[in-house]
Amino acid sequence: GHGVVPSTECSVGEVLDMGYIMARDTVTATVKIENTSNLTLLFSVQLESLSPTWDRDRQKIPSFLTSSMQRTEIVGTQNYNGSSVFSVSPTEGKIEAGKTQDFVVTFSPDHESLYYSDCLKVLLFGKQTAHKIHLKGAARDHPMFVEGGVPLDVPMESLAVTSPVAPQEGVDLFAVCLGPQEAVRSLLLLLEYVEGSAEPARAEITIGTMQSPLLAAKKAVEFSLHSGPELQRVGFMLDGTRGALERGQLQHISVSWMPPTDLQTSDPLLVSALLTVKGDITESYRVLFMARIVSAP
Repeated sequence: GHGVVPSTECSVGEVLDMGYIMARDTVTATVKIENTSNLTLLFSVQLESLSPTWDRDRQKIPSFLTSSMQRTEIVGTQNYNGSSVFSVSPTEGKIEAGKTQDFVVTFSPDHESLYYSDCLKVLLFGKQTAHKIHLKGAARDHPMFVEGGVPLDVPMESLAVTSPVAPQEGVDLFAVCLGPQEAVRSLLLLLEYVEGSAEPARAEITIGTMQSPLLAAKKAVEFSLHSGPELQRVGFMLDGTRGALERGQLQHISVSWMPPTDLQTSDPLLVSALLTVKGDITESYRVLFMARIVSAP
């Protein structure tokens, strides 16, 4: 007899990012797997969130409480209504030699969260893992989003009811500008300049809008980053700080930093600015610019 090794090729890599969609909306993506061997392959599909051991695995200490700050959670936020936020079809079947099988992945979040995730496994003959794909997605109640910088939150969702923090003594400039009803999110940009380099350190903020049949009006989203003279004085340069976006568009705010010649401190610089995004509501972000000089590798 002849021993044959089953082989397949997948149309996506290790990660399938479904992007941002409106909460309670649905989006699909197609994953193609080609049978490149000369025998018929029996396949089955598994989602990590439906694993019988998932409940037990959730009892482990989350990674953000351990010494490693890497975000290693495979299964993230799930739907409140009990249904899987990700689903895939078909779940089993066979792929003839030289043929291709299409798998339709559906993302259907029922509430706002930035941390929907799961893991899709394609098994051959019920035992051999042919492909392992990390599924990701985010949902918002409003048609705009802001990305960039270092994460300042944890990739897990609390079900506790939170109340606004009581104001502290003293005056917060951002609170004065925004008024008492508007919450401010924080965004940290870390720029590291390599000592002696002719190139500045660079970072980027992305502002985007979504397209959805759940959105009736097509009002443009406007954004502006209010930066004062302090940023330029310490070596920051910003480009694209104002703009307007139609549905489905992305725009970027570019940030660069070159340490000024009269910089005296060896401590990281930290200055802030206010980013305002106006769509169906107005959202505000306190952008923290942190810059430091690092030695060449």
